[in-house]
Amino acid sequence: MKTDIILAGVGGQGILTIAAAIGFASLHENKYVKQSEVHGMSQRGGEVQSHLRISDKPIASDLIPLGNADLILSVEPMEALRYLPYLTENGWVVANSVPFENIPDYPSIERIKKEFDTLTNSIWIDAEELAKSCHSPKSSNIVMLGAASEYIGLGFDSLKAGIEQVFSRKGKNVVDDNIRALEAGRQFSLKL
Repeated sequence: MKTDIILAGVGGQGILTIAAAIGFASLHENKYVKQSEVHGMSQRGGEVQSHLRISDKPIASDLIPLGNADLILSVEPMEALRYLPYLTENGWVVANSVPFENIPDYPSIERIKKEFDTLTNSIWIDAEELAKSCHSPKSSNIVMLGAASEYIGLGFDSLKAGIEQVFSRKGKNVVDDNIRALEAGRQFSLKL
């Protein structure tokens, strides 16, 4: 078992929280995990991306070579397109449909969606709206994790355990809100 994941977005969208939850879920299943991250100018809405590699065997490098990512999970739609060269032929792209327009010449969402529609294996989700509908508006990143959960190669209960480990210091209500967001994202993608 090996899964290579690229997590992408901009500063403040919770990319590193997703990475931590997946990391703890991997450890919960006694898997090897390596992570590399680039923060860019994250405090100003700049690029944030993380390479996350999970395996049942030791992992030599934390960087994913071009053409080897099994999953691109992006909480920002344009950032999903930036990492397409990393995707395997049969890989999946799970992207939030809500843009974070942080540059003056940000392309139209219609143009991004048109490019996205050319992908064979993809999920396009309004994570913000889904997070609001389950009364957890700050958990859109965890909605995204739930939507991508089928393609991570870990059990859903392990992802829940990862969420619990990440948020436990904030109390039971925050843990419950995030698990509800995780489940909402999963249900969305299972219905497609």
